[in-house]
Amino acid sequence: MPRTLWKGAISFGLVHIPVGLYSAEKRNSFDLTMLDRRSMKPVGFKRYNKETGEDVTWNDIVKGYEYEKGRYVVLTDEDFKRANVEATQTVDILSFVEQDQIGSMYYETPYYLAPDKRGHKGYALLRETLKQTGKVGIANVVIRTRQYVAALIPYNDVILMNTLRYASELRDTDDLEVPSSNLKSVGVSPREVEMARRLVEGMRAAWKPQEHRDTYHEDLLALIEKRVRAGQTEVVTEPSQDEEKRPAKGEVIDLMALLKKSVEVKGKVRRPQAPAKARGRKSGRKAA
Repeated sequence: MPRTLWKGAISFGLVHIPVGLYSAEKRNSFDLTMLDRRSMKPVGFKRYNKETGEDVTWNDIVKGYEYEKGRYVVLTDEDFKRANVEATQTVDILSFVEQDQIGSMYYETPYYLAPDKRGHKGYALLRETLKQTGKVGIANVVIRTRQYVAALIPYNDVILMNTLRYASELRDTDDLEVPSSNLKSVGVSPREVEMARRLVEGMRAAWKPQEHRDTYHEDLLALIEKRVRAGQTEVVTEPSQDEEKRPAKGEVIDLMALLKKSVEVKGKVRRPQAPAKARGRKSGRKAA
C-alpha cells in the first residue's frame, strides 16, 4: 500500500466521508550525489548556528516565524494543526462546477482519495453522483502547512483530488506579445487554416497515456551505463565549442509549403511507441 499522506474526511452538506490522501505522482528522477570535482568525494551540507558557528542536530531544530527583526514565534506541527483543527482534517466541498470551466493552467498536483472502512458507502455515493452529473467538487483542504483550493474529480473507481492554483498565483498575460485573433491582420490565409485542419485530422488519435514514456530518462540512463562500461565515470564533460547553426533572424518561412509537405507525409508521422520492455536498467542507480 502507498504511504498515507493525510487522514481526515470529505465533507459536503451534512455528509462526512472518512478518507485517506495518497500521492498520485511517481516521477522519474535520478539519485544524484553532489561531488567535489577536485577529489570526486561527496559534498556535505552542515546545519550550524549562524551566531556561534556550532553544529546543530535535527533534534535541536525548531521552526520559527520572524515577527520582528531577530525575534521569532516558534511553531510546531501541533501548532499548525491547532490553528484550525477542522481545516487540517477535512476536504471541505464548497460547490460543484462543470469541469471544463476550470482552465488547464489552474491544475497543480494530483492526489488519490480512498475511503477507510467506515466511508465506503458515502465514497461510492459521491463518486457516482459526480459521474452522473458531470460535475467536479471544489473544496478547501490543508496539506501540511498550506491551504489549497482543490477539484474532486471521478477517475475510474477513484476520486482524484487535484490541487488548484489560486488566481493570484498566475501571471497576467497582458504584457505578452501574441498575435491578434484577427487572422487576416497577421497574414494567415483561409487556405492555410484549412491545410492545418487537414493535418490535425490526419494526426488524430485516441488518448492512450500508456503509449507515452520518458525517453529522455532512458537515454540518460544509457549514457550513464556507457560511461561506466568505458571506465569514464569521473570525466567532467565540458560544453562543446561547436554552436548549432540557427536560422537567420527575419528569415521568411513558407508556412503553406510546410503544411502541404506535412499533410503529404501524414501517414508517416511518427507515433508514440509502446512502452519499452524492461532493459535490465534500474532507475534508482546512482550517477556516481
